[in-house]
Amino acid sequence: MSPPTSPPPPGVDAGRALVLAREVLATEARAIDRLAGRLDASFVEAARRIHDCRGRVVVSGLGKSGHIARKLASTLASTGTPAFFVHPAEAQHGDLGMITADDVVVMLSNSGETGELVSLVPHVKRQGAAIVAITGSPASSLASAADVHLDAAVGAEACPLGLAPTASTTAALALGDALALVLLDARGFSADDFARSHPGGALGRRLLRVADVMRTGEAVPSVATGATLPEAIAEMSAKGLGMTAVVDRTRRVLGIFTDGDLRRAVSRVRDLAAARVDDVMTPAPRTIGADRLAIDCVAWMETTPKVSQLLVVDAQGALAGALHLHDLFRARVV
Repeated sequence: MSPPTSPPPPGVDAGRALVLAREVLATEARAIDRLAGRLDASFVEAARRIHDCRGRVVVSGLGKSGHIARKLASTLASTGTPAFFVHPAEAQHGDLGMITADDVVVMLSNSGETGELVSLVPHVKRQGAAIVAITGSPASSLASAADVHLDAAVGAEACPLGLAPTASTTAALALGDALALVLLDARGFSADDFARSHPGGALGRRLLRVADVMRTGEAVPSVATGATLPEAIAEMSAKGLGMTAVVDRTRRVLGIFTDGDLRRAVSRVRDLAAARVDDVMTPAPRTIGADRLAIDCVAWMETTPKVSQLLVVDAQGALAGALHLHDLFRARVV
């Protein structure tokens, strides 16, 4: 007699899939909601220890908790708290030397009994570093040995088999995010700070300031009020921005002379050689401050009437730089 065979897998049934997916999301949402209600003085103590530590935050975990630990280290580092991940097995083979007495070590383990982490505890303590444990079991070995324990327990995993780490990893992830953002707030970490730690990505480009992309110094076309039209045309051509600023003795911007102004002047000025730029410029032009976000320039340029150049001025209205739409393209702001 042939051995019994298992029934074939059911495949993806639309109705069943949506029911299960909603149950998973609801289970994980409940886990986070209950976690929020359990926050207490231990969370504040963990935040204070990390905020006040003179070294770095060393985050460690194994398996799925290890993935969450890596993400926590990354989030901390990008929001103003120097941090890095250490694999617990590698720590026992040399990487323990990365940990100093000035550090805080954050260990993640849902059971609180992960052997590789528990065995590290005495060595970390011998180094003099403080330990913050994030576990799902307040009575576990790791929780008991830690200087501060954060309870990330969940009622049940979202997995229908009750096996795959799902709600527990979501809870640990959310608790880590809460810790990182409380520290961000405590450090007064700003959008400018965030941009400095994200220079290469889309987030960094969105946070670029006008000062980061504008042209300055000799690259900025400008002529003094009273300059002749040929002088203004020569300056505009030399700098290649299709315009020149018109300024007074204090460099305060009085107007802008553009290619469009030149075309209009040709049709209505009889003696171009004798004309003054003041007579054909656009007075009181649109300007922007150097501390504004570069992305703001896009909306500013598209305001009717549309322009492709902006003059950058300081608080007194003096010329500080110039910006062309092509500069924004090069910086990948648009």
